Amino acid sequence: MIIIEIAGGLGNQLQQYALYQKFVGMGKEARVDVSWFLPEKQKRMPAKRQLELDYFGGLDYETCTPEEKMALAGGEGVLGKLRRKCLPFTIHRFTESQIYHPEIFTFDNMYISGYFACEKYYGDILYDLREKIRFPKPDNPLNVEMAEKMRAHESVSVHVRRGDYLDPGNAAMFGNICTDAYYHKAMEIIRERFPDAHFYLFSDDIPYVEKIFPGREYTIVDINYGKDSFYDMWLMSNCKHNICANSTFSFWGARLNKYENKIMIRPAIHKNSQVFVKEEMEKLWPLWTFVDSKGQKR
Repeated sequence: MIIIEIAGGLGNQLQQYALYQKFVGMGKEARVDVSWFLPEKQKRMPAKRQLELDYFGGLDYETCTPEEKMALAGGEGVLGKLRRKCLPFTIHRFTESQIYHPEIFTFDNMYISGYFACEKYYGDILYDLREKIRFPKPDNPLNVEMAEKMRAHESVSVHVRRGDYLDPGNAAMFGNICTDAYYHKAMEIIRERFPDAHFYLFSDDIPYVEKIFPGREYTIVDINYGKDSFYDMWLMSNCKHNICANSTFSFWGARLNKYENKIMIRPAIHKNSQVFVKEEMEKLWPLWTFVDSKGQKR
């Protein structure tokens, strides 16, 4: 049995779900583990999260039982620690440690943890995933109205994530990747092919994007809050092209975009610890365009 741990925010949850569906499509016996979202675990988390996969309604997956998880990963208490120490050969647990692990598809009995952002894992099933991952109709009519406008012209979603990325700990890892130079170059690439492109700005720092991107060719999307922030991803997917932050949320806005001729732009690296290797990234993220923090197309 393969068990995929579901954890993190919506973008990460979708990546883990996509990997689960990949295993299912391979004919493997697969489950997901959603225990990370139990209240007793979330109360210890610095940032509380919800199981947002359930917001979609009708998204198909099968959860593991505590016994199935224990059989592969061991327990979490004293007995679990003793088992891992004294009987390590009975533990079948794998944790992501690099961009892409092709070996995971050889597993038959494994508990798998990680975020699995790399498109190579499930790029070949994205068409099927777009059919499975369906957003319920939003209650706010402004969402429907904006989606209609996006579909009517050469629309481009632009995700500018600041907020938690400005915190000292996160800034060291994620900061200064999606710079102003990155966004201006990404927009330039779009305009070269679509001079009449209109940019829809999604951000957790509205005053910042208002200052940096003035002009009639920009619309700031400031509709959804709290649980309804989920619909920002839906709006991104209704745009014809996508400029992403180093954020799995906007990656999935682009992945769920059904337009065949879309341009998808992402930062050359996701974390500051990464080194961009063009040949490798083109294989792992086919059909994407890469721009670095200096505003250079890579």
